[in-house]
Parts: sequence; C-alpha cells; structure tokens
Amino acid sequence: MSELLETTLGTALREQAAKRGNNEFIFFPNQNIRYTFGDIDKKADALAKGLLAAGFKKGSHIGIWAYNVPDWAPLFYAAARVGVIVVPINANCKHKELAFVLGQADINGLFIVDRFRDADYSEILYQLIPELKTAPAGNLKSDTFPALRMVTNLDQTLHPGMYVLENLIKLGSSVDDTELSQAEAQVSSADVLCIMYTSGTTGIPKGAMLTHRNVINNANYANRTGPNRAGVIYDSDVVLNPLPFFYVTSLTGGLVESLIYGFKVVVLEAFDPLRCLEFIQNEGCTWLFFVPTMYMALLYHPRFGEFSMKSVQFGCIGGAVCPPELMKTIITRFGMKGIYLAYGLTETSPFITDVIAEDPDDPRLTTVGAPFPGVEVSIRDTTNRECPVNVPGEICARGHNVMKGYYKMEEATREVIDQDGWFHTGDLGHLLPNGCLVIDGRIKELIIRGGENIYPQEVENLLRTMPGIQDAQVAGIPSQKYGEEVAAFIILKPEAKGLGEQEVIEFCKEKISLYKTPRYVFFVDSFPLSGNGKVQKFRLGELGLKTVQEKGLAT
Repeated sequence: MSELLETTLGTALREQAAKRGNNEFIFFPNQNIRYTFGDIDKKADALAKGLLAAGFKKGSHIGIWAYNVPDWAPLFYAAARVGVIVVPINANCKHKELAFVLGQADINGLFIVDRFRDADYSEILYQLIPELKTAPAGNLKSDTFPALRMVTNLDQTLHPGMYVLENLIKLGSSVDDTELSQAEAQVSSADVLCIMYTSGTTGIPKGAMLTHRNVINNANYANRTGPNRAGVIYDSDVVLNPLPFFYVTSLTGGLVESLIYGFKVVVLEAFDPLRCLEFIQNEGCTWLFFVPTMYMALLYHPRFGEFSMKSVQFGCIGGAVCPPELMKTIITRFGMKGIYLAYGLTETSPFITDVIAEDPDDPRLTTVGAPFPGVEVSIRDTTNRECPVNVPGEICARGHNVMKGYYKMEEATREVIDQDGWFHTGDLGHLLPNGCLVIDGRIKELIIRGGENIYPQEVENLLRTMPGIQDAQVAGIPSQKYGEEVAAFIILKPEAKGLGEQEVIEFCKEKISLYKTPRYVFFVDSFPLSGNGKVQKFRLGELGLKTVQEKGLAT
C-alpha cells in the first residue's frame, strides 16, 4: 500500500490550481457556468477571507442547505481551506428536519437557496427563527438556535436578516493574504472536514464526523482496482454527476475525487434523465456516477436511442446494491468498457470495497470487490466473533476511512465502533476465498420466517430473472403464525402486464426453498425512494401489511 495522503483539501486545491489552473474543472450546465481549477481556487480564497472576516474560525460550523448550485463547490473548498467544518443539509429537509440539524450540529452560519421544489426556504426559516426578520445581517441572536448568528442566501436574493454571498466576499476584502495563510496553516489532515448526517430512515439522524484524511484518502484510492491498484480514471476524463453534494458519495466522488485526480465533472442541479442523455452526448462524458435507479431511468427513457453514448467508457454504481442482470444490461446498452462497483456507508467516507468489472459475465459482478488499501473487512457473528469464508454475518470495517465518530453522540459512536476499532455496518455479507465481499442485505431487512433466515436480495435476484419482470423488491410482513411472511413487490415490463401473482409464486417454487417463496405478490408502478435513490423497504412493508389487512389475507 502506498503512503496515506496527509494533506488538507485546501492544500490539494492550491496544488491542482498551480498544475492545472486553466483546465476546466466543474461545469454547471443548467446555468452554463464553467469553472477552471484556477477559478475555483481564487473564489475559494475570496470566500475563505469572507468567512474569517465574519468571525468564523477553525472548528466553526456552517450548514449548506441547497441543491447542487454553482456556489456550493467553492464555498465547500473555502471552508475547508480555513478549517471551518461544513454540514451539508439535505435539500428536501423542511421544518422539523432542519430544526434538528441546526440545533444538534451547533451550526454557526447557514447558507441557503431561495427554494427547492415546493419549499420556500426563507419562509421556513422565518417560521423557525422569528428573530431573523428583524436581526441585522450577520448578527442573529436566536433563543432556539443560540449557535446560529448568520444566514446567507446563495441565490443573491436580498431577504431581511440575511446576507447575500457578495456581502461576504466584500467583508473579506479587509483580510489580507498573510492572515489567510496563517489560518490555512492551522488546518491538519486529522481535522474534521464535514459532518454528514445519516438519512435517519430507521431512527434519529446522526452526524458522522469525517476528517480531511478520511475523505481525501477514500477519494485517492477509488478507481484504483487493478492488481497494483492501478488507476482507471484520468485527468482527461469527463464525469457526469447528477447526485446531490449533501450525500457523501457525491461529495467524495464529485468534489474531492475530481480534485485529487484532476478530471472534469459535469454537475446537474437535480437528476433529469433526458438532460443526462443530452449532456453525455454534448460534453463527451466518459464516466457516469449514478445509483441503480438512475441507470434504469435512462435505459427505459423513450428517447434513449436518439443520443450518442459512444463517449461513455465506465459507469460507477454506488448507494445501493445493483442486480447483476441490470449491470450486464448497463454495460451492453451503453457500450461501456466496464462497471465500477463500490460499497460503503456515510460513516466510512464512504467506500470500503470496490472493483472494476470489464466483462458482462465477470463473476465479480456478483460482488462489491475487495477492500481499499489500508482498509480491513471482517465478517462477524452475533457474538462479535469472526465468521469463516462463505459464512454470512455482519460486515465490519477498520482503517483510515472510518469516521472520527458521531457528533455529540458518544454512546451511539460506541455502539458502532467497538474497542478494537471495528465499525459495525449493520449490513449482512460474506467473504469469498478470493477476498471479494458479497452483500446479503441489511440486518434490519433480514426476514425471519418460522425461525428461518431469508435474505431479501437472494429472492430479488431470482425474481429479476423471470421474463416480464423489470424490477423487484422483497420485504417482510408481520405474521402471527410465522413471525414474518415474504412479500414481493414487482414492476412489470410494459409487454407483461398480464402476468399474475400465482405465476410469480410458481416460478419461485421451482427454484428456491418453499419458505423463501413469496407468500404475497404485489404489482406496483414504482418503489418508494429516499432522496438519494435508495428503496425504502420499511415503506413497502407498511404498504403490504395494510393491503393484506384490508383484504383479510393476514396469517
């Protein structure tokens, strides 16, 4: 393994600006804004000076509550440059979720956009913080959020009590280069770069503290998957990234990996399959950073065949387990050289393992690859003992990618990071003799029927091989007799609308054990998704339970 990079994001940006100053770095096509490495470096300096002039210092917290607007990137780099910790806030958050993060994360400065979808951000803030309307800009005093003192609008719209970004840049004119350099020199690779909040779909959101070392080395080792961890992504590549920066996969892959490698990234403000097709063709994108549901949206778009995909060489899949058959379809229909698979969590910066599969029939498509250099993977049973090869258990990881801990949640940190430094993921998996990891599902998604363990992914993979089925998800439904029953939720291909429940059940009976065969089959048009495209199985379970109760089918 090569030595870990012990640099900071601010220093990495300076080095790339010196080396590739005139090279295009980030393109925001919705607003036709193109930044070079030099542009971002200069803007980061100006904003960093503004943060210092406004009273922020190393260890201060700023929240960015926005989708992928052009100023997101330079603001992130500016904060990192002077040791200000960034707290990305999901753009879908509203009153309750926002209030939780503002308070729990002790946010000192909040950067917002005017609105996202149906949400008026300023109005939400005025409802949460009535004092904001009458407070002098930059001098907020809130009883509910005592740490918060400044709100800034990234859309340059003037609102009572708020700055616009240009105000901050003007403030920074009073800070000279020496003061900026002194602040920058105080930042180390061990310092926290960002606090990334988990989705909270199964409990209270927790803020994972990720350091510069965590994120930079995770980005540096990504896409180095050969025998000698040879790189397969280069500074000449063009990456399409429609994933929001408030998710760690996009933050690391879109804003940090692009900086470390020096490639160009095309950033969409929000996912739109048609626009993705346009930009792949027009910008000559060589890599696609998507989750599985996004690939499916492009593949099944009625205009897919109208656009040239000849520039695409690789696709990156993260954020959710992708069925092997879908990966084969992606490689074939896009004409890719291969698929880059990665597995990880917010708490691991995010990646733990990865692999490049260049052949649609490569057996590694059924795995998520081998651990990153400097990262260990161990499969543990319920007593925390290591499981043998091919035996499922909880996936645990240890290494430079593991978070510093959850912010202000010491007990929760101890629950997931044991005394030996192993981070317990809550995911089920097993290791193969070749060292590759296979994901078997989530511990909380494991179905236990009459004492038998059923892994939803096994049944899902089988269902996706049945003619007429476009996609399938499996969840457990409570049963008085067996504890849980298996329920299949199926999206049919357009030409297979006549497929029936009993046909699906008989198909499964012939190929898997009876106890794994779905007791219930539901045909749906779509799956409930979280903001980052992950299927929310708990909602499927709720839907299924309600349906069987209404029909009097519950057992």
